[in-house]
Order: sequence, then structure tokens, then C-alpha cells
Amino acid sequence: MSDPIPANEIGVGPWPGPWPVAPGGGVDPRYDAELLREGDRRNVQDRYRYWTMAAIVADLDTRRHDFHVAIENWGHDFNIGSVVRTANAFNAAAFHIVGRRRWNRRGAMVTDRYQHEHHHVDAAALATWARQETGGIPLVGIDNLPGSRPLETFDLPRSCVLVFGQEGPGLSDAMRTECEVVLHIEQFGSTRSINAGAAAAISMHAWTRRHVFDQSP
Repeated sequence: MSDPIPANEIGVGPWPGPWPVAPGGGVDPRYDAELLREGDRRNVQDRYRYWTMAAIVADLDTRRHDFHVAIENWGHDFNIGSVVRTANAFNAAAFHIVGRRRWNRRGAMVTDRYQHEHHHVDAAALATWARQETGGIPLVGIDNLPGSRPLETFDLPRSCVLVFGQEGPGLSDAMRTECEVVLHIEQFGSTRSINAGAAAAISMHAWTRRHVFDQSP
């Protein structure tokens, strides 16, 4: 067992005993020598302890899900980081930043490093990218707009881009035009809308229930 970790720290201490060996001999290349020596305090699942970042990304790539996440970035919204972190948790194929290239990464908690990131200057550029993918990928907007359909009863396509606007104004007019459908999350309280990060988490979970657990709406 690794060294005990204080209650206020996460992760594991230095690797105990001989370092892991590759089948052909030598230290297994998946492992990071510095982490083996010093311990691994990163917020990663236990099976990835001591692995290099490149090795983790390569393993995630073998089982990425078929949905993408796109976020409009016109006002440096701090919620973008939260959306990206959730995209990592659900192992999205990639995340897309639409608008400003620079975005507020603080809420991502470095999870963006384990994802594939794409940038598009505007909604039209995202739509062009989606059409050029194999078979075409529909843009599915998430916003509580007039004429939107309930997420809870909509059969989400396996391959799609879940598109989120920035906190407050929601999806831009240009993005609404490019979306094949816009879905809303049913609410039952007094507030008009929910946080963009929360809406993204609900939407990705809905995709997972449909296409990982085969739960039809």
C-alpha cells in the first residue's frame, strides 16, 4: 500500500516497492517517473494513478462517446469551465468553443487537458464543421426558448453536438438558426432558468441514459 494521505489531500503517495514493468522489460511507459517518485495528487480515477497525461488521453480515446459539446463564448463566461469538466466526466468526444478563443478555464480544474478541444469563430463555422463530419452531425441546442421541445421526451441521436449558450442570454440567434432542434429542461419551480453548467450536466446525463444504458424516452 502507498503512504497514508492526510485527510485534506487527495491521491496517493510514492509508488511502494519496485516500479511497474512493461511486458518487454523496463518501466511501463504509461507511468510517469516523477509521479512514481513523488506521489500522485491529481483528481483522476484510481485506475489512472501514476499514469502520464498522454497515456490517460490515449486510453480515453479508445472509448470516447459519440456526442460532442459546444459552448458559445462571447462574454468570457465562468460557467464554461464547469461544462468542460462535466464533458470530461461523461467522456465526450470533444468540446468546442464558439466565439472568443480564450475562455475561462478555472472551473475546468485542468480536466480540459484530457479532452480534445476545437475552436470555431462563430455558429456558422461550427455548423460547417459538423456537416463535414462523417454522415454529418446534428447540432442540438439546449435552451428554454419558445417552440423548444422537452429534453425528457426527445430521442437524442447517438452522434450529435449538444450546444449551450452563455449564462444569461442563452443561445445566440445565429446559433439557434444552425441547430436542428432546440430542447429545454422541464422545470417546476419559480425560476425562469437554471445554471448553464447544471443544464449541461443534465443534458449529458440524458444522452448517457439513452445510449449507454439504452433507456428510451
